[in-house]
Amino acid sequence: MKLPDIRMADLEGKRVLMRVDFNVEFENGKPKELHKIKAVKDTLDFVLSKKGVKVSLLSHLGRPEKKSSEFSFRNFYKEIGIILERKPVFVSECVGGDVKKAMEKLEENGVLMLENVRFYREDEMEDAIFAGKLAENFDIYVNEAFGVSHRRHSSLVKIAEILPSFAGINLIKETEELANLREKFKKPAVAIIGGAKIETKVPLIDFFSKNYDQVLVGGKLGLEAEKQGLVFSENVFIPVDYLGNGLDIGPQTVDKFGTYIKEAKTILWNGPLGKFENPEFKKGTVEVLGKIILNKEAFKVAGGGETVQVLEEGGWLNEFDFVSTGGGAMLEFLVKGTLPALEALKH
Repeated sequence: MKLPDIRMADLEGKRVLMRVDFNVEFENGKPKELHKIKAVKDTLDFVLSKKGVKVSLLSHLGRPEKKSSEFSFRNFYKEIGIILERKPVFVSECVGGDVKKAMEKLEENGVLMLENVRFYREDEMEDAIFAGKLAENFDIYVNEAFGVSHRRHSSLVKIAEILPSFAGINLIKETEELANLREKFKKPAVAIIGGAKIETKVPLIDFFSKNYDQVLVGGKLGLEAEKQGLVFSENVFIPVDYLGNGLDIGPQTVDKFGTYIKEAKTILWNGPLGKFENPEFKKGTVEVLGKIILNKEAFKVAGGGETVQVLEEGGWLNEFDFVSTGGGAMLEFLVKGTLPALEALKH
């Protein structure tokens, strides 16, 4: 997929709006997941290396029904700045005169952290008027928010019709790596799909059953599939035993999964295989992860918020060749080969 690359843009003296995905859990003011925040650093550093540039970061956080201090980036922007090695200035709006004034006062090569765009319901409505308000204080738009690029929101799709728009460095890398998982992968190839909500995972399971050698299904997905009487291809394997009334996969399943993982040359993992947040039901996920790590020959990719959380908590991020910032976006891209916000960049 050929996307307009921010590294090809004329940035000198420009006011840049960068859509990022800082929608992570915060605890005592600190993010529980660093990967999504760190993912924008290369693009931010590159843009700010150009003379006279000013950058505003725009993200959503949670699903607030109205403006709420609980979901304000005022609480977290300093911690985000520490991670990005910058000192952003917080603005309590993301549109209008306050943003304009803040941009005028901002020093060259400075950064603003705009308020939660979800405080405006118009963002989720693919509203062209609201997109115009977002765009009016800027010269260039950059999408560095792969994790939400499957959403048809104003700040992702409509704004790209207004401003000269570019893909960020990590966004381009995401599309390249995931495209390879669809088209240019070594065999045997194994997809490990966990989590819940079988209805959202069926298209992914069907896609990989037609393209990969084995699909290993864990989490609640196996139980949900059995209850609904779903029948998959012969190369799709659901758990043969469980622990804790289905809250974790059992030892026989771990061993069976391990036989396929050991021989794989490509491994994709999306979704924990049990209720990992409870230490009592984390064992299956950790043991399967251990078998993935032991395979030093395979090209290994992981993705999904809970998956990344498992890897960060255990210090295992570097054991994978690539870790996606997307959950739903990753799954949709793997099935369809594109996303609405990516198509918008080609406008």
